[in-house]
Amino acid sequence: MADLVQEFNDYRQKMNDKLLADNNKIIKRIFNLDTNAYMEGALDVKTKELLGLVASAVLRCDDCIKYHLETCHKEGLNKEQVMEALGIATLVGGTIVVPHLRRAYEFWEALEENSKGE
Repeated sequence: MADLVQEFNDYRQKMNDKLLADNNKIIKRIFNLDTNAYMEGALDVKTKELLGLVASAVLRCDDCIKYHLETCHKEGLNKEQVMEALGIATLVGGTIVVPHLRRAYEFWEALEENSKGE
Protein backbone atom coordinates (compact mmCIF):
# COMPACT_ATOMS: atom_id res chain seq x y z
CA MET A 1 0.00 0.00 0.00
CA ALA A 2 2.95 2.33 0.61
CA ASP A 3 3.59 2.31 -3.14
CA LEU A 4 0.28 4.14 -3.57
CA VAL A 5 1.82 7.31 -2.16
CA GLN A 6 5.08 7.00 -4.08
CA GLU A 7 3.31 6.31 -7.38
CA PHE A 8 1.10 9.35 -6.92
CA ASN A 9 4.01 11.63 -6.04
CA ASP A 10 6.26 10.36 -8.82
CA TYR A 11 3.60 10.82 -11.48
CA ARG A 12 2.55 14.22 -10.13
CA GLN A 13 6.14 15.48 -10.08
CA LYS A 14 6.92 14.16 -13.56
CA MET A 15 3.86 15.74 -15.10
CA ASN A 16 4.20 19.03 -13.21
CA ASP A 17 7.78 19.28 -14.46
CA LYS A 18 6.60 18.72 -18.03
CA LEU A 19 3.78 21.23 -17.73
CA LEU A 20 6.02 23.91 -16.26
CA ALA A 21 8.79 23.23 -18.79
CA ASP A 22 6.44 24.36 -21.56
CA ASN A 23 6.74 27.83 -20.03
CA ASN A 24 3.05 28.68 -20.40
CA LYS A 25 2.52 31.93 -18.51
CA ILE A 26 -1.09 31.15 -17.54
CA ILE A 27 -0.29 27.70 -16.18
CA LYS A 28 2.73 29.01 -14.26
CA ARG A 29 0.60 31.75 -12.73
CA ILE A 30 -2.10 29.28 -11.70
CA PHE A 31 0.51 27.04 -10.05
CA ASN A 32 1.97 30.09 -8.27
CA LEU A 33 -1.46 31.26 -7.14
CA ASP A 34 -2.19 27.81 -5.75
CA THR A 35 1.11 27.76 -3.84
CA ASN A 36 0.54 31.21 -2.39
CA ALA A 37 -3.09 30.56 -1.46
CA TYR A 38 -2.12 27.74 0.91
CA MET A 39 0.59 29.72 2.73
CA GLU A 40 0.12 30.93 6.30
CA GLY A 41 -2.11 34.00 6.43
CA ALA A 42 -5.19 34.97 8.41
CA LEU A 43 -5.83 31.20 8.43
CA ASP A 44 -3.13 28.75 9.41
CA VAL A 45 -1.85 26.16 6.92
CA LYS A 46 -3.66 23.27 8.62
CA THR A 47 -7.02 25.00 8.29
CA LYS A 48 -6.37 25.90 4.66
CA GLU A 49 -5.41 22.31 3.86
CA LEU A 50 -8.58 20.99 5.48
CA LEU A 51 -10.58 23.51 3.44
CA GLY A 52 -8.79 22.35 0.30
CA LEU A 53 -9.45 18.73 1.21
CA VAL A 54 -13.17 19.33 1.72
CA ALA A 55 -13.51 21.31 -1.50
CA SER A 56 -11.59 18.64 -3.41
CA ALA A 57 -13.81 15.89 -2.05
CA VAL A 58 -17.01 17.78 -2.86
CA LEU A 59 -15.66 18.43 -6.38
CA ARG A 60 -14.66 14.73 -6.54
CA CYS A 61 -11.03 15.26 -7.57
CA ASP A 62 -9.04 12.23 -6.38
CA ASP A 63 -5.67 13.79 -7.26
CA CYS A 64 -6.50 16.91 -5.27
CA ILE A 65 -7.76 14.82 -2.36
CA LYS A 66 -4.49 12.86 -2.30
CA TYR A 67 -2.43 16.03 -2.47
CA HIS A 68 -4.31 17.64 0.43
CA LEU A 69 -4.28 14.43 2.47
CA GLU A 70 -0.51 14.22 2.16
CA THR A 71 -0.09 17.86 3.12
CA CYS A 72 -2.48 17.43 6.06
CA HIS A 73 -0.38 14.46 7.18
CA LYS A 74 2.86 16.44 6.84
CA GLU A 75 1.32 19.33 8.79
CA GLY A 76 0.60 16.99 11.69
CA LEU A 77 -3.15 16.63 11.42
CA ASN A 78 -4.38 13.33 12.81
CA LYS A 79 -6.77 10.78 11.38
CA GLU A 80 -9.70 11.95 13.49
CA GLN A 81 -9.33 15.54 12.29
CA VAL A 82 -9.05 14.50 8.65
CA MET A 83 -11.97 12.07 8.86
CA GLU A 84 -14.13 14.72 10.51
CA ALA A 85 -13.39 17.09 7.64
CA LEU A 86 -14.13 14.32 5.13
CA GLY A 87 -17.39 13.68 6.97
CA ILE A 88 -18.38 17.31 6.34
CA ALA A 89 -17.36 16.90 2.69
CA THR A 90 -19.55 13.82 2.37
CA LEU A 91 -22.46 15.59 4.03
CA VAL A 92 -22.15 18.59 1.71
CA GLY A 93 -21.34 16.60 -1.42
CA GLY A 94 -23.80 13.78 -0.85
CA THR A 95 -23.45 10.06 -1.33
CA ILE A 96 -21.73 10.52 -4.70
CA VAL A 97 -18.64 11.47 -2.65
CA VAL A 98 -18.53 8.06 -0.90
CA PRO A 99 -16.28 6.37 -3.53
CA HIS A 100 -13.82 9.27 -3.13
CA LEU A 101 -14.09 8.91 0.64
CA ARG A 102 -13.09 5.25 0.32
CA ARG A 103 -10.03 6.11 -1.78
CA ALA A 104 -9.14 8.94 0.61
CA TYR A 105 -9.27 6.53 3.56
CA GLU A 106 -7.06 4.08 1.70
CA PHE A 107 -4.55 6.83 0.84
CA TRP A 108 -4.49 8.07 4.46
CA GLU A 109 -3.72 4.52 5.60
CA ALA A 110 -0.83 4.42 3.11
CA LEU A 111 0.47 7.73 4.47
CA GLU A 112 0.32 6.39 8.01
CA GLU A 113 2.04 3.16 6.94
CA ASN A 114 4.83 5.15 5.27
CA SER A 115 5.39 7.28 8.36
CA LYS A 116 5.86 4.17 10.52
CA GLY A 117 8.85 3.19 8.35
CA GLU A 118 10.54 6.57 8.77
